[in-house]
Formats: sequence, structure tokens, C-alpha cells
Amino acid sequence: MSAWLTIVGIGEDGLAGLGSNAQDAIDQAEILFGGERHLELIGKSGNVWKSPLEDSFADLDGYKGQKVTVIATGDPMWFGIGATLGRRYGADEIKVIPSPSAFSHVAARMAWPLTEVECLTVHGRDLERVRAFLSPGARMIVLANDGETAGKIAGLLNQAGFGKSPVSALAHVGSEDESRFDDLASDWSHGRVPDLNTVAIECVADEGAVVYPRAPGLPDDAFEHDGQLTKREVRAVTLSALAPMPGQMLWDVGAGCGSIAIEWLRSSRHTKAFAIEKNMDRLGMINANALALGVPELKVVFGEALNEIIGLPAPDAVFIGGGLTSGGLLEYCWQNLKPGGRLVANAVTFEGERRLIETCEELGGELVKIDISRAQEMGRFTAWQPFKPVTQLRLLKT
Repeated sequence: MSAWLTIVGIGEDGLAGLGSNAQDAIDQAEILFGGERHLELIGKSGNVWKSPLEDSFADLDGYKGQKVTVIATGDPMWFGIGATLGRRYGADEIKVIPSPSAFSHVAARMAWPLTEVECLTVHGRDLERVRAFLSPGARMIVLANDGETAGKIAGLLNQAGFGKSPVSALAHVGSEDESRFDDLASDWSHGRVPDLNTVAIECVADEGAVVYPRAPGLPDDAFEHDGQLTKREVRAVTLSALAPMPGQMLWDVGAGCGSIAIEWLRSSRHTKAFAIEKNMDRLGMINANALALGVPELKVVFGEALNEIIGLPAPDAVFIGGGLTSGGLLEYCWQNLKPGGRLVANAVTFEGERRLIETCEELGGELVKIDISRAQEMGRFTAWQPFKPVTQLRLLKT
């Protein structure tokens, strides 16, 4: 089927900012879709998106074969409706005519090279995702949820030890009503700004601020835990074996405080993770750690692992930190692992180690013994304090 659906990105300057191809797509459309604001910008009536948005897709399906034009904001493929419709209909059925995105407009106002900026959205999403990108000198442009977003981001920065960071909220960029609000995060005094705004942040760490890198191996005290924690050194080795890659999914089985899943999500863009934990008391810790470390998208699943992982999307990587001796758990994880996927399992008990050795004999893979000691004061002297040795099995599914 040839392209029947055209998606036109529009800026705050409305029709005046569109090229002839975009204007033709609007003028020649038999059916128009868009938000109320989009349709007002072009001065035409049409189908307003329903809530939830998915309810409108059945209507769109019914218009196949007609000339349908969707009006969207800026670049529809950047956190916009274009990405959703592209996945639904495919490249052969849609045509996208973008306008400059809010990121492009704000980068131009700030004179920031866009290739050196982290572009995020908190529109309809958790604000805490900003935390994962906080580092000295980092620049972020964030699509706001509403007029209170800039103030909330300023509060988050101040709490995280980045109160000296300049924050700018740019509203209605590209229109006659464009406005800008600037302040340090610690001094933010603008209250609510216009709802349609984008926030620019230049990260400056306060003196003595604790700053966490995105590389695996965060300090143990970065996590709230009850002792059920994969220690920092073992965690770094484990994440290296799991090999996080963009867009891939992890099952963290026997998640404890969630440290492996959280560092997986922090390590690479657009990753996904399920943390499966049977101890009810730890669920709050996992969620608290995910928010504090900027990965609110972590999915937490409560219950016995073998029961709860049935029906989950197939993983690209599996970490088993608990439940190794539960019959069938390791086998189920291996069977459902995607080709090219990695399974990593850690054991500290004889029984768990025996299970890993048997599995290695059956499936192959690699066994590694991890012995970690840390220096610790003993009276007037210092000595090595060893941790329990960890046996690690690494399997690659071909």
C-alpha cells in the first residue's frame, strides 16, 4: 500500500512556518487529525484525538485508502505521534514532514550544539528520570509536562546537589508570545510558567555533591538495602557479563534491592528491565532506589520468580541472583532467552555453586570465581576483610 497517511509537524508560527509540501498535505487532506491546539493553529476543523489516544487508532484504520493528514508538534518523530504511527503502519504507509523540534529551537536560543545535549521528555512521565543524567558540565533540554515542571526540576536539582545549575524555561518558542524564565536552581522564583514550555539545564555540582556516573559499579551506599545487595565490585563484573545494549530487556530474578536492574537501565539508552522479587519488604526499596537513581521506568514484579516470569516479554539478558535451587527456574529462563542473549547467575552457597557447575556441564558457558576483599581497620592496623566468594556462570545463547 502506498502512503495514505501524512504527518505534518507544525510550529508555534502555524501555517506561516510550513513549506509548500506541508501546506499541500493539509489543503488536500480528506481527513484531518490533531489536537485542539494543532487544528486551531491551521484554522481548520477535524478529528480531535480521543483520550486515551489508542481509541483514535481504530478510526484511523477505517480511513485507510483516503488522504489522511495528522497535525503534530514540531518533529513528529522525536517523542511525538509519528513514532507511534510509524510502528503501527510502517514506513510504506506514512509520510512525515517535520518542522524544527522544541529541542532544535531551544538549542538555538541557548547556542548549544545539539549533539552535545541530552534531550529528554517528562511530558506524561516521571520527573525523576532527569536524575540519571546529572553530571558536572552536562547539558539537558527537557520537554515539560506543564507550567510547574521547571520549578519541580529546580527543586530536584537542588536536592541532588546541583543547586548552582542555571535553569531556563522557554515558553511558546517560535511564536509572538515567546517568553523565557532564567534562574539558578537554588534560587528559582518564577512559580508557574506557561504550560507549553521546554526546560534547559546546565549542570553545575555544588561543593561536596555526591555525583554518580552511569558506568556500572555504583557505591553500595547509593542503594537502600537490607543486606541483600550484590556488592559493588561483583556488580560491576556482573553488568559487564550481562552487556547492556540499547533497547534490550533484562530479567533481574531475585532482585533484592534492585541494584542489577537499576544499573542495567542506567548503563545504556532505551533499555528495559523487570525486577522480580518475592520478599514484599523489598519492593518499596526497589522502587525507592529506582526513583533516586533516575530510572522510574523499572518494572517491579512481586512473587515467586517461576510463577511471575511466565508471560513476560522474552529477555535479551537474564540475571539470576536468587532462587537457583528452585526447580525449573534456570531452565525456563534459558528457554525464553532470545538468540544472542546472555544469562548470568551468581551463587555463594555450595548448593547454588553445584547447580551452576551442573548447568555449565550441560549447556557449556564459562564459570568464574570472584573473590573480593576490602581494606578495613583492625585496631591500630589495617587488614583485608574478605567477602563471600561468588561463583558466576555466564552463558551465551546462540
